Amino acid sequence: MDIMGIMKQMQTMQAKAAEMQAELDQTLVEGEAGGGLVKATLNAKGVVRSISIDPSLLKAEEKEILEDLIVTACAQARAKGDEAMTEKMKALTGGLPLPPGMKLPF
Repeated sequence: MDIMGIMKQMQTMQAKAAEMQAELDQTLVEGEAGGGLVKATLNAKGVVRSISIDPSLLKAEEKEILEDLIVTACAQARAKGDEAMTEKMKALTGGLPLPPGMKLPF
């Protein structure tokens, strides 16, 4: 393959990567804790978009429990976002396996 062909493929991949990044900004994932009493919605990049707390948890003596549930819900949503990003990367790279620890620069 010639250098011009490689450059064209790289430009195409960069354009697709930019498109994917925009899509990840809009992909929302939800995590929950405490049987759904606390819910966290994040985008697939890990940015918290909203937190929902059941009113029954809004008691001063349960502050630490509520904080733990929020952290758990955010972690669960983040894991789902990572899964979504992995799937999108597979589509971008055409399913080519990347060596462990190697990430594309975008």
